[in-house]
Amino acid sequence: MAKQKEEKTNAMRILEAAGIPFETLSYPVDESDLSGVHIAKELNLPAEQVFKTLVAKGSKNGYLVFVIPVAEELDLKKCAIAAGDKRVEMIPMKDLLPLTGYLRGGCSPVGMKKPFPTYFDETATLFDRIYLSAGQRGKQFCLDPMALCAFLGAEFGDLTM
Repeated sequence: MAKQKEEKTNAMRILEAAGIPFETLSYPVDESDLSGVHIAKELNLPAEQVFKTLVAKGSKNGYLVFVIPVAEELDLKKCAIAAGDKRVEMIPMKDLLPLTGYLRGGCSPVGMKKPFPTYFDETATLFDRIYLSAGQRGKQFCLDPMALCAFLGAEFGDLTM
């Protein structure tokens, strides 16, 4: 019997083309609980090593992407400081898909419709590998945070409460 070929997301294709090594993990999607903490439990991973991607808008710098541990909450004041902005607000959920091309629960910092300034919580530097959405619900990347941030031109900062 032929081995079933894994369906690649746009984010996977982008990282492959850039030569950034990654592994993918799959998990069953629970539409009633799309939280990153739930995903970490499904994959039997420590929540502090699994990251979520959040999109916000700065008062002067426009759209911004923040990648933080799934069990943490974004501190918008710290985010504004990191982005050199006066004020930062989360975008409405209805704007996520048209802006990024991603659904809630499957948003990746890789492969958005347009590149936006991206910031990773500094705790990502504590790990050789982190986990984050591969651009589709049910798929996660496992990769080197330093390589990913270098590719994205992202910065590290204190972003959580």
